[in-house]
Amino acid sequence: MRTVMWSKWASNLLLFAVMAIVALMVYWQHKLISLEEQQKSFGDKLGKVSQTGAIRGVQNGENTLHTYEAMDNGPTDDVRDNTVIIYNRIPKTGSTSLMGIAYELCTKNGFHVIHLNTTKNSHVLTPEDQLRFAQNVSGWLERRPAIYHGHLGYIDFASLGVFLRPLYINVVRDPLERLVSYYYFLRYGDNFRPEVVRKRKGNKETFDQCVLRQGADCDPVNLWMQIPFFCGHHSVCWEPGSSWALQQAKSNLAKSYFLVGTTESMDEFVTLLEASLPRFFRGALNLFNQEGKSHLRKTFGKIPPSKETIKAIHKSKVWQMEQDFYMFAKKNFNAIKKRALPSNGSAPITPQFRFEKIRPK
Repeated sequence: MRTVMWSKWASNLLLFAVMAIVALMVYWQHKLISLEEQQKSFGDKLGKVSQTGAIRGVQNGENTLHTYEAMDNGPTDDVRDNTVIIYNRIPKTGSTSLMGIAYELCTKNGFHVIHLNTTKNSHVLTPEDQLRFAQNVSGWLERRPAIYHGHLGYIDFASLGVFLRPLYINVVRDPLERLVSYYYFLRYGDNFRPEVVRKRKGNKETFDQCVLRQGADCDPVNLWMQIPFFCGHHSVCWEPGSSWALQQAKSNLAKSYFLVGTTESMDEFVTLLEASLPRFFRGALNLFNQEGKSHLRKTFGKIPPSKETIKAIHKSKVWQMEQDFYMFAKKNFNAIKKRALPSNGSAPITPQFRFEKIRPK
């Protein structure tokens, strides 16, 4: 009896051991196949890079920074495909021209463009909407890579507890030129949507005449636009003449913006965008230089202000502060151009760093 029970127990133990061995074999075979597939996928990508010469000198233990560009042949799991750009556009700085290019390139280059439409064209959001916006942008993985654009003050994602760090870009313009352009835009519109009836349609008063009678539309307080856009959503940012807002705007530009260009150097701004963010802006300069593209939106009826008008505006504290910020941004952009573009500004300078002495080999 004991012999029969022992024999049965031994048979069950042997059967269990065989089943365990089979299960382990199946598991490790699956892991091996998965590893081979990963190696093949990586090898394919590495082959694409090698074909373009992107990893010249790897055998010598050195590398260059062209790897991203070489692997950018379509949607992949690469970290670049999670890039989010926010362009918080300042009115009348040439942003329509730039976004027109982005919309033309998005399908070809494989990214998304999303416009942020705010109620009553407000430039600020409530705290609730700021958080909702940041969370939506962070979680909308199906719409990456992406450019979000709209007339909105800077939003600090880190202060909202969101881990995404978007790349902020922007364009600034001479403050008085921007105000004059907006003044006539309200009266005559532009060639982008000429059929739209503007707020001041029929008002023939020139900017000079408005300044002479100290009208509301030409009040220097209306210059207060670029500083608050860079300053952000704090209430003090939108108080004309705030010294704190000016310093905060400069700080945000220096710390949180990837690139800030100027309206008068838009072609060089586009050149730098194409060189540094090719997934988004590959082909942008060619589009920009096409006839009719570089001045996509032109204000009708604009008359340059007189010397007397300019002198009067320059006495304003708001103009002086906006001009200070504009020159701060312009100086930085000019320094970037000097480092990144050759003297003729035709194409970016080749990469100026590489990886080397990589160990172990």
